Parts: sequence; structure tokens; C-alpha cells
Amino acid sequence: MNTTSLEDFYRETSGLVPEGISKELGHFNVFRTEEVFAASKTSGQMPYNRRAYYKISIISGRNKAEYADKVFEIDTHALLFASPRIPYHWLPQDDQQQGYFCIFTEDFFVSTKSGVVLDDLPIFRAGGYPIFQVSEADAAEITSIFAKMYREISSDYIYKYDLLRNYVLEVIHFGQKLQPATAMYPMHNAAARISSLFIELLERQFPVEPPHQRLQLRTPKDFADRLAVHVNHLNKVLRENTGKTTTELISSRITQEAKILLKQTDLSISEIAYGLGFEEVAHFSNFFKKQTSITPASFR
Repeated sequence: MNTTSLEDFYRETSGLVPEGISKELGHFNVFRTEEVFAASKTSGQMPYNRRAYYKISIISGRNKAEYADKVFEIDTHALLFASPRIPYHWLPQDDQQQGYFCIFTEDFFVSTKSGVVLDDLPIFRAGGYPIFQVSEADAAEITSIFAKMYREISSDYIYKYDLLRNYVLEVIHFGQKLQPATAMYPMHNAAARISSLFIELLERQFPVEPPHQRLQLRTPKDFADRLAVHVNHLNKVLRENTGKTTTELISSRITQEAKILLKQTDLSISEIAYGLGFEEVAHFSNFFKKQTSITPASFR
């Protein structure tokens, strides 16, 4: 199964990839559905695969959605939440598609140090309820929030992205209030628990504050030993729950922290490399370039 990147999304819709998108600390954008539907090179259909970003949509029109192992038939208005962890497929059933949607990366929230971990939220949890048919009144209320996002994204207000994060969280909480009460509690099966504990151990190490603090858990074996499971079992569980290997998840989070430190601090690249657990600056530079296609110095 392929993963659709942000660059792929823009190529499939407008054909124009925003300049410098690979260098952004956190990406956010909002669109009118009918405009993208009209311009889309894929006639609105989205292949069944994972995306490298989160997406929230309010849509009016007849549609069918395949999300993980579930199929949803939508007749009127729907609120949808999509996570990079879960593959999905969107099939418009007519040409009368209206509404809004926003896309954003995990970095868009992590960079604020807000404490919001998107995959910990019930609305984005694997096995949850990601798609809701909503009433006319609810659709109007949600649409008004998206309309504020759409206006704000074009403003020159210096704190507009803080405001946009609040709008996104408002929509997320709106959706979580629509969920069955049982969906608000964590899953208790063994695989989900191991996956949750891994994410907790990984996130607990951040933010890193070099040179006084250094990353302690860096390899799949480090995490497996701490969780008292075999490294192969940990990798199998994480791949099933997230679509990524243990190494990919660790590397992604280290890269995310590296971007924050490079962009938001005056620490030297050597200090950042040490703080993230690299013995040599060259090892860090090679790692960062492999993950992002540019060097730490170029990113900074």
C-alpha cells in the first residue's frame, strides 16, 4: 500500500506544490471542496491508501467512504476525520459536492508544545468512529468554523496559525462529542496497549534540551527491552496499528524534534546532534538528509 505525501496531494489537486513545503516545521491548509473537486485530476476519487497528513472534512453531497475495514454510505452532510495511521478511500456519488476540508501535519501541533498528541485523541484512534452523518444545523455550525479558517489562512495576522489551531481543535472536539461514549475510553487489547505504551515512552523523551539532556531510547531494542517484549513482536504490533515499523516511528519523531531545535533554538548543530543521541555530527547530518533530503544546515 502506498502513502500519499503532501506533495502528492497538491499534484493530484491543483498541480502546484507550495514552495518550500518540505522545509516547513508544520503544514496547514484549508480548501473549499467544490473548488478542489472541479480542479482535481482524479475526478474527486481518492485511491485507497495512507496519507502522510491529517485531514478533516465537512461535506455535503452523496458519497461512499471506505475507511480501514468499514464502508460508509453518506446521503447528505458528513464530518470526516482521517489520520496517517488509517488508509481510506473516498468515492463521490454525484457532482454536487460542497463543503470544506483542512489538511495538516503532526508537526503543526507538536511545534506549539501544546501537549496535544493527535493519535491519543479518540477521534483519531484506530478502530474508532471517524465519519459522522450530521444534521443540517450541525453541518451549518461546522461549516461556519471552516469558513473562519478559510478567511484566516489568507490574513496577515501575525498569530493566525495559533488561531487556526484553535479552530481545528474546536472541530475535533465537536466530532468527539458525536462519538458513542464507549469510544472515548482506551482500547484494552494487548496489541493496542503495547502500541500505546510505545508512543507514550517515545513522546515522554521530548522536548529534548541539549546539551544538559540527551535522548536515552533510540533503537527498537531499547524500546522492546523497556516494554519487556521481543523486538520482532513490537515491530509487528506497531506495523499493524500504525502502518510503520518501529524504526520508522522513532526516526520520524527524532527528525521532528531535530526540525524544532534547528528552527527554534540557537543551539549548534553539534549540540543538537549530541542531544538527539548521535555520537558524531556527520552521523546526524547523514540521518537528517536521508529523512528530509536536505542537510541540517540547509534546513536551518
